[in-house]
Amino acid sequence: MDLGITGKRALVCASSKGLGLGCAEALAEAGVNLVMNARGEETLLQAAQAIRDRYGVEVETVAADVTTQEGQAKLLAAATGVDILVNNAGGPPPGLWSDWEREDFIKALDANMLAPIALMKALLPGMMERGWGRVVNITSQSVKAPIAVLGLSNSARAGLTGYVAGTSRQVAGSGVAINNLLPGIHATDRAVSLDSGVSSQQGITMEEAKAQRAATIPAGRYGTRQEFGAACAFLCSQHAGFIVGQNILLDGGATNMTL
Repeated sequence: MDLGITGKRALVCASSKGLGLGCAEALAEAGVNLVMNARGEETLLQAAQAIRDRYGVEVETVAADVTTQEGQAKLLAAATGVDILVNNAGGPPPGLWSDWEREDFIKALDANMLAPIALMKALLPGMMERGWGRVVNITSQSVKAPIAVLGLSNSARAGLTGYVAGTSRQVAGSGVAINNLLPGIHATDRAVSLDSGVSSQQGITMEEAKAQRAATIPAGRYGTRQEFGAACAFLCSQHAGFIVGQNILLDGGATNMTL
């Protein structure tokens, strides 16, 4: 399928590895030029060069922390005029409700709610003026079904979801489609971190922890960054203009619900 976005330009946040890298790769395969971002410059430069070599697209890199105002300013200076925005940031640490103080919630909101809102606010006007744009926010399956130990993530991502619900319907008439992708467990560093915690708590091996988690997923396995990226690229395509304000699960069926 021709996604119809060859020559478009996309900003993909936190894209040196994991789900963000999967999105960057899929967009590059569709002919999209990229602005890639991550905090670690060395890994970012390696990922960008691999994409240039494989897909022949233009790739600009911005090493910055997107959760800070300074990082956002640096990123926006490079990303002026982009047609596509993929918001992504690592989730806050797990814990118990009694562990978190106000400052913990502020950090979670800055990373997983306020940062993507700031980038949308800055970039949406240009998309609207040009009459075409796509925004994909990478959130979490916890938006649909809260995960008890991820209360910080539950809270921040739910706030972003509410913002997108209203904003997406305000900009759709200008040719801009905003949607959210809700990943379940994928084979990324986040999965390694979560499985390490289970391994330590239960005194089992990493392989046993992974098998235990995979058994809770109807698909029987973890997702891959490639299939996640493909879903992202479709939502950024010419075919997705009538998909507005949706929260799309990519979780192998793990979230047990009808709607």
